[in-house]
Amino acid sequence: MALKARALYNFQSENKEEISIQENEELVIFSENSLDGWLQGQNSRGETGLFPASYVEILRSRSGSSYTDYSSSPVGSPGHDSSLYSASPNPGISYQGSFEDDDDDDWDDWDDACTVVEEPRSAPGTNGHPSPSLQYPAAHGHHQHAGYRPKPVLERQDSMSSSKRGSFILGDVPLMSKIAETYCIEMGSRGPQWKANPHPFICSVEDPTKQTKFKGIKSYISYKLTPSNINSPVYRRYKHFDWLYNRLLHKFTVISHMTSHPVLSQYEGFQHFLCCRDEKQWKLGKRRAEKDEMVGASFLLTIQIPTEHQDLQDVEDRVDAFKAFSKKMDDSVLQLTNVASELVRKHVGGFRKEFQKLGNAFQAISHSFHMDPPYSLDALNNAISHTGKTYETVGEMFAEQPKNDLFLMLDTLSLYQGLLSNFPDIIHLQKGAFAKVKESQRMSDEGRMDQEEADGIRKRCRVVGFALQAEMNHFHERRVADFKRMMQSYLRQQIVFYQRVSQQLEKTLRMYDNL
Repeated sequence: MALKARALYNFQSENKEEISIQENEELVIFSENSLDGWLQGQNSRGETGLFPASYVEILRSRSGSSYTDYSSSPVGSPGHDSSLYSASPNPGISYQGSFEDDDDDDWDDWDDACTVVEEPRSAPGTNGHPSPSLQYPAAHGHHQHAGYRPKPVLERQDSMSSSKRGSFILGDVPLMSKIAETYCIEMGSRGPQWKANPHPFICSVEDPTKQTKFKGIKSYISYKLTPSNINSPVYRRYKHFDWLYNRLLHKFTVISHMTSHPVLSQYEGFQHFLCCRDEKQWKLGKRRAEKDEMVGASFLLTIQIPTEHQDLQDVEDRVDAFKAFSKKMDDSVLQLTNVASELVRKHVGGFRKEFQKLGNAFQAISHSFHMDPPYSLDALNNAISHTGKTYETVGEMFAEQPKNDLFLMLDTLSLYQGLLSNFPDIIHLQKGAFAKVKESQRMSDEGRMDQEEADGIRKRCRVVGFALQAEMNHFHERRVADFKRMMQSYLRQQIVFYQRVSQQLEKTLRMYDNL
């Protein structure tokens, strides 16, 4: 039964199976059951095809339920590329069900009945080149920035609630008889830092292809992942990325840059996701990751810290300084995001229209000059007419330019909105640890707590303090690299763009030289 729907955002089709939709456009939905995040329907122009489910809301009669709003879906939401850089689902999203119990053969990526039905094409942002960090793919590889919105902060469904985080400080986390994995913190020139990954790598995510199973009854999108350290691709479906995301969040609570992070990049579950090609080994590794006990607060047991003494007050002062910095950076990132988003809208809409108006006005002048032939000078008329067409071309150039510069900037800013949203919670944990240390020492001095127990609390607080400082230093290291890359890319693309505009105008100017 067909249903009516309304488009929440603009979407531009990229192949014959898809259709373009405009914000507030009325649509007809053939079925509200989405397939891998896509709905099939008809737009107001009579075109039939696919578009992202997260871009629409289904309109229902008042007698039925209200809206089915797909916009909070983690699949393909504009401005939400679900990047593995940061743990940030949309507000109100709660992941229903458990990935641990998912045994259907949708997990089988090695199905012989699987056939590729679409030629591979590069995923946005990759262009065939390795990206600096592994990106979580949007539905069908699309990123729609014309209606770009800042990435909202996620409601985290993790294993490390406030009570569990506090339990580590109090020593209530059960000790494991054997800890197979350890992550070391060293003292560097700027303080504590994670021990570097001895085998650093990057990973590209590209070539989203539509595939089918069960003789075409079911279709899905497959992504090609190529880690640079093995230079051999694996193919993963969107739900595999969902599984990895859930495992990472369950284990680490806060997800940062993946491939560049000294700890996250070495996580066994992540390496399994990137490298495993055998069906049997895939399922065994998947189950092993799901049975990992060193998750949430227990993960802190795997951290080895230096023996150097750190005054807790000095650490607290350092954390306070970072808290003020991160708040200011969060505000400025949001400000730049809003300005850049508005500039995108002007490029796509206002600038193009203004240049079109200017071009039409020039052509109207040229047309009027043709009205009295005895005094008409064809060379001048043609030059003015060409000037009008040139400004129309310039308008189209402005409309296309954001995908070359502003989109990369907005992607980076969106990433850092997610990263910065994690720190208040982490800093709150550290503040709570400081408070517990001071309280336990006071109780020990008053004879209400054994000194050994108070020393244990102080020791565990040191682990949290070293880990937070190491993460702060890693954040600054990545921030410098990412914003340098972002600004260089933006300025280079701006220079190329205005050079192209200048070339168009210079070519037109030469038409007047021989009049």
